[in-house]
Amino acid sequence: MQTDSEASVQANAIALLPLIVFLTIFLGSGIYHSLIGTEFAFYQVKAPVAALPAIMLAVWLYRGKLNQGIEAFLKGASHPNLVLMFMVFMLAGAFANVSSTIGSVDATVQMALSIIPPEFVLPMLFVISAFLATAMGTSMGTIAACAPIAFGFSQATDIAVVYAIGAVVGGAMFGDNLSMISDTTIAATTSQRVQLRDKFRVNVWIAVPASIITILIYIVSIGRSSPVAYQDFNWILILPYIAVFLLAFSRLHVLAVLSMGVLLSSLFGLFATPGFNLLKLNNSIYDGFVGMFEVALLSMFLGGLSALMQREGGLRWLIERIYALTRLFKVGRERAGEIGISFLVVFSNLFVANNTVAIILSGDMAREVAKEYGVDPKRAAALMDIFSCVVQGLIPYGAQLLLACSIAKLSPVELIGGVYYCWILAIFAVIAIAVRYPTLKTA
Repeated sequence: MQTDSEASVQANAIALLPLIVFLTIFLGSGIYHSLIGTEFAFYQVKAPVAALPAIMLAVWLYRGKLNQGIEAFLKGASHPNLVLMFMVFMLAGAFANVSSTIGSVDATVQMALSIIPPEFVLPMLFVISAFLATAMGTSMGTIAACAPIAFGFSQATDIAVVYAIGAVVGGAMFGDNLSMISDTTIAATTSQRVQLRDKFRVNVWIAVPASIITILIYIVSIGRSSPVAYQDFNWILILPYIAVFLLAFSRLHVLAVLSMGVLLSSLFGLFATPGFNLLKLNNSIYDGFVGMFEVALLSMFLGGLSALMQREGGLRWLIERIYALTRLFKVGRERAGEIGISFLVVFSNLFVANNTVAIILSGDMAREVAKEYGVDPKRAAALMDIFSCVVQGLIPYGAQLLLACSIAKLSPVELIGGVYYCWILAIFAVIAIAVRYPTLKTA
């Protein structure tokens, strides 16, 4: 819900300019270096550095004193959701690095290779990630737990890393979209004033068919994979991952789950891995922190930037323009409303790089569109959640892709094409709008 101060902000297109500057520098540099054949093209300009000119411009455009603009930026960058995200990044980095150092990733991969045919590796990664994300209600914690294993599979098989990590991200976004305890689900149902179960009943008929098609594509695409010989492994080293998976179903906070994962990895490593001592544990945890610092810093920068754009009316201008466009669609009253609602959350997500925040920002306007065009609130909530998760799973500057790529040492732009589920979910959602599916029973 918008506060009175947010609702009184005047729309201002110029306020969106800073983010356009960031995207131009970051994506433009990557595209340029790709065209000239530079290795690791999208790593030539570091994303946090590319964000600095955008932040300076946003503060300069702030309609107030310089100090007030800086304070507004700091307030946005220190929002509790961003602090939580920062901590998730740090603990995820520590868990991934300690687990890798003690051999948990290798042991898990070898165990899976001993029981799973190569053609079912990608479907398995997708299904496990989907289960975990549905239980935890967070895509970030899921990616932190599963991406190291997926990366290990790509090293042990002929499966490209982009597809292995893409399966994890896709499964994570499936769970984020459908989980009853996901913040996106709660935000969408709250903004549209519907029950969680009612939104789920609409959502499941779109998300599950998309997931089935995704799994079939994974099976068919690597159906001719050659057998991979597995090596002996230590079962004890697999226990940290099993523990994290089981703890997710206990509904513990994601920080508690990751902290226990780090603790268990440390203990098992000290007792079961030769040569692993307290000094190496210390270095491994710190190296995990360092490996995640860039993406964590970028998240805080973008959070502050988003706050400035919101205060200056940039996002309100965007939402109002899309609301006006809904009147131009000649595809039927309800379809026009659903298209407008989908555009609202898509463009909000593109500019704030956070699916929950995008739903909150566009929620009031989406409810107005739904009321004016006769869109069932349950469908409105489902479409908002679906399209926010689609965008969040595909934008290269979003937290999910940044986290996954930090673990797998991959460019976020390279990964976009490998997240099959998000593309397929978008297609199914568009079809659902076009054919008015699923059909809702009137109360």
